[in-house]
Amino acid sequence: MDPGLSPHTISNEFKRKTWKQTFLLSFQIVGVVYGQLSTAPLYVFGTVQESDTFSEEVVYELFSFIFWTLTIISLLKYAFIVLRADDDGEGGVFALYSLLCRHAKVGLLPNDRSSNEVMHYEAESPFKIKVESRARRAIEKHKSSHYILLFLALFGSCMTIGDGVLTPALSVLSASSGVQRSLSAITHRFSSSDHTQESVSKALERLSYWEDYILSFQASTLPFHFLCMMYLSRQACAILVFLFMLQHFGTRKIGFMFAPVIVVWLLLIGGVGAYNIFHWNIEIIYKIDPIYMLRFVRSIDIKRWRLLGSIILCVAGSEAMFAHLGHFSKKSIKITFICLIYPLLVLCYAGQAAYMSKNLHDEHFNHLREAMPHQWRHLFVALSLFASAVGSQASITASFSIINQCLALGCFPRVKVIHTSKKIHGQVYIPDVNWLLMILSLTVTISFQDMVKIGNATGLAVISGMLVTTSLMSLIIALYWEKNLTVSACFLLCFGIFEAAYLSACLLNFHKGAWYLVVLLALSMTIMLAWHYGTMKKYEFDLHNRVPVEWLTDFSPSLGVSRVPGIGFIYTDIVTGIPAFFSHFITNLPAFHQVLIFVSFKSLPVPYVEASRRYLIGRIGPKDYRIYRCIVRYGYCDGIRDTDDFEEQIIRSIGEFITMEQNNVETTDSSEGRMVVVGKPLPVGNALVSLNDNDTYMGPGNLVDNEAQISPVGDSMETDKDCSPVMRKKVRFMLPANSPKMQASIREELQALVDARESGSAYFLDQSHLVVRDGSNFLKRFLIKIYVVCDKNSRQPPVALKIPHAALVEVGMVNTI
Repeated sequence: MDPGLSPHTISNEFKRKTWKQTFLLSFQIVGVVYGQLSTAPLYVFGTVQESDTFSEEVVYELFSFIFWTLTIISLLKYAFIVLRADDDGEGGVFALYSLLCRHAKVGLLPNDRSSNEVMHYEAESPFKIKVESRARRAIEKHKSSHYILLFLALFGSCMTIGDGVLTPALSVLSASSGVQRSLSAITHRFSSSDHTQESVSKALERLSYWEDYILSFQASTLPFHFLCMMYLSRQACAILVFLFMLQHFGTRKIGFMFAPVIVVWLLLIGGVGAYNIFHWNIEIIYKIDPIYMLRFVRSIDIKRWRLLGSIILCVAGSEAMFAHLGHFSKKSIKITFICLIYPLLVLCYAGQAAYMSKNLHDEHFNHLREAMPHQWRHLFVALSLFASAVGSQASITASFSIINQCLALGCFPRVKVIHTSKKIHGQVYIPDVNWLLMILSLTVTISFQDMVKIGNATGLAVISGMLVTTSLMSLIIALYWEKNLTVSACFLLCFGIFEAAYLSACLLNFHKGAWYLVVLLALSMTIMLAWHYGTMKKYEFDLHNRVPVEWLTDFSPSLGVSRVPGIGFIYTDIVTGIPAFFSHFITNLPAFHQVLIFVSFKSLPVPYVEASRRYLIGRIGPKDYRIYRCIVRYGYCDGIRDTDDFEEQIIRSIGEFITMEQNNVETTDSSEGRMVVVGKPLPVGNALVSLNDNDTYMGPGNLVDNEAQISPVGDSMETDKDCSPVMRKKVRFMLPANSPKMQASIREELQALVDARESGSAYFLDQSHLVVRDGSNFLKRFLIKIYVVCDKNSRQPPVALKIPHAALVEVGMVNTI
């Protein structure tokens, strides 16, 4: 701090910096979070059949529904209530689920229940369970409620993924339909005159370079409308491919690229909406009266009720406000919505309704393009193509975020996750998922080519995800906020009934496109449930077949087990005992390394774990055996899996443990003894000192460096799968200079650790194969087969862990479950 600055000046500079950051985040938010919500006017009224809006009263009733749906769901529910339920700054369905896992003990994560005291923080930490209540006891007592909550979290995640498939197709197709109507208008104009086919071809040449391709099909022999549909489909597919190819740039860059487009788009539709209100029907302002909704309900029938399946699309993208909370600040999200998004959207929908009410007999009167003044339509068509691509960004990035959380909680097969921001850990990009979403989105676009059917499926995905959030939020109010059960019930009833009405309308459109979402749901839910089930069964097998520590420390000498120089890293899911695959290895090859380190990566139901509390180090057996256990705790949004110096951190943590063990340090008790929380700075001369050697060497070698470090399964960059030589920078450790602070026994053990590291490292991984026991039911066999297929085709642990091929030891076993 500059001593010449007064506290008042420092405070003002901090405020200016804070407001500047808020403004920049608000600018990015427009292009990332609110893109889908801002482009919804392209297809809300457009997905309504023209024959269903047969009178001004119907238009007024639908507009009243749009206004109050935006106000109740987007503004009241999400902006003012749900945003408050953040999990240490993170949002989304799994953020709510993780809060319930911590504060109501409903988690079904694959952890050893007997060693929860090892896995969780200490009493003063945020993991402390709150005072017992009747509701909390009831939920914790019934195991079925735990499975229901997990199912809700996975169901909400599947709806987010489904939205990531459908929204890009719907947005781009709805914008491209404006071009199709332009082509249809040209067709009608030319067909009503004496122009020849040659004149039609010349006109098309001025529209697009695709004409050369179209003419190769001999347009004179094909229906012209079919050619227009081919042109529309190719145009939409090209935009979709371009959109998904941009994803690797990351949320921040995409936000700055897309935000100006959405800002201009919002100003255009908002300004034209205000113009239409005064030009066509200024009385539309008074139609927000809820009495029009009551009239709609009073004269209800199945045909009219289906219209609500299109109206719910006006809030498509509201869930992104909460899902992207980890990408941006709560203040910037709320300010942008209240001051910019909400008022401009209300003006747009009001202006479109005003135009529709006075032009019911025009062709395509329910499309936003028709509500534009004639001199603005060309600009609208061009801008809508860009805005529709941007509008899909929110659903795509939300899919990345939710899958990243599913990965950390053991509910999705292993895929590579790339963190695109060093400052904001929640901004991720998943290449495999990105291309899969692109293929599915292209399939929808080519197969349906009908925005009404895609809109029906999207509406079902939107309202289903909102109902999941409402259900989980009611439990958050009762169990986390500790409000009265009456408050929780009121929240569930007020929003749940409103959303259930929309859900019933979307289900009526099941045969008109909504069935495709059910197919996506069945596919994604089967994969998630199978992976979670297989992971749980594999963990239970490892837990039941683990070997006591005494087998390794007391009986191994009598078995003739010899010690070899170097360090052996044994990766296992269990945090107590000796894993069965390692005992199987020792039985068949009676030898293990001079230093053994049992490493376990454990995800906790929190977004982040502090670096100073991440590593738990303990000792197995007597000191002279040099066997340690390292438990790495991380949150579902932590970037620890991208760390390039992970093995160095483990070695350093064990060095700190050796130094701290005999002192009064912070510990946790386990069945094997003390587990020391390491990571806090130690006094100089009390820990290992890393020495970076500038020399490099070639070849696979056994020396471990900071470019072949270890990280938990899933997120780090891919390494070469072959054994080709790789240039690596060597990182060595040395003992601190002679200091009276360090005891001779500690120095001796630290020296043994350094010598073992210099001798090389080996990595032991379990390569178990799950086999279903004879006589098992069909469901169990089916889930295990799906798990085996996913396990074989997902990212392999040696690649994800960056293990040198020459130092890898995979131990195969057959697990019968």
